[in-house]
Amino acid sequence: MAGALPTYMPVLIAGTKLLLESERGFMGYTTFGFSTGSWAPFWIINGPVRNEIHVNNGSGALSPGNIANAAIGRAMGLIIKNIGGVRKGVEDMGVMGNPMKYSMVIAENEEETPWEPLHVEYGYAGEESTITVSYPQTYLQHWPYGSDAEGILRAVIDNLVRGMRYTLIFTPPHAKNLAREGWTKEDIKDFIFQYARVPGSRFNSRPARGGGIPGLYKDRIPMRDTDMVPRFADPRFIRVIVAGGPGAFIAHCAGGGATPGMKQTQKIEFPKNWDKLVKRYKDTVPTYAKY
Repeated sequence: MAGALPTYMPVLIAGTKLLLESERGFMGYTTFGFSTGSWAPFWIINGPVRNEIHVNNGSGALSPGNIANAAIGRAMGLIIKNIGGVRKGVEDMGVMGNPMKYSMVIAENEEETPWEPLHVEYGYAGEESTITVSYPQTYLQHWPYGSDAEGILRAVIDNLVRGMRYTLIFTPPHAKNLAREGWTKEDIKDFIFQYARVPGSRFNSRPARGGGIPGLYKDRIPMRDTDMVPRFADPRFIRVIVAGGPGAFIAHCAGGGATPGMKQTQKIEFPKNWDKLVKRYKDTVPTYAKY
């Protein structure tokens, strides 16, 4: 389906189970789940399966080119339509639509990250393979102000866009520079939570929303310009992964994700003949012309 190889099937099954059992599920793509925003499925793959089926985590990780990234994303899009019954203009009332809906699949670069991989952070064993989903509406990339921790993190804060959930993608050099200065994933999340703030008066004209600042609208007391309010209700709404090729850019995926404590990751199960399947299809990769 959608050009997917047989070795992609365990990933597709796990992704479908995740949609059926996670907090947002198929509703993440509909007007009933997220209003008329154009939310896109963003799949992060962890564990040994990344390399076994050649999911890209390096240069152009979110671009077309690798069969696995493109075919898995397209296949999940068809599953969302055909099993989930999410039809354009009926259940999916996204006003503008979103090009990210075509295929937004990435693998974390676990070999180059100085931190524990995402699935280990979420309680899975390193040798297990998993798929994680979130629903960003906006994608942004920018360069840091410097190669040290201050230059990297100040640039992140200055380029944050509005979103209740967030995934930050650092390249391996950025991640290693941060780790070298003693920064953990939790430190990064806490720093963003503490310093990414806006004047409280911006909230006065908006009704309370899920994922907003707890207690902010209690008694409807107007906020003053001097009251600085965090952009995020909880640092756990921020996700950090490592991927991408050489270069200075940092990527932001802003939008919907799972509430802390709710299911957002699914373990991938494999058939008994998995090793034979991997061996059979291991050479099915893009071939480039020699100039």
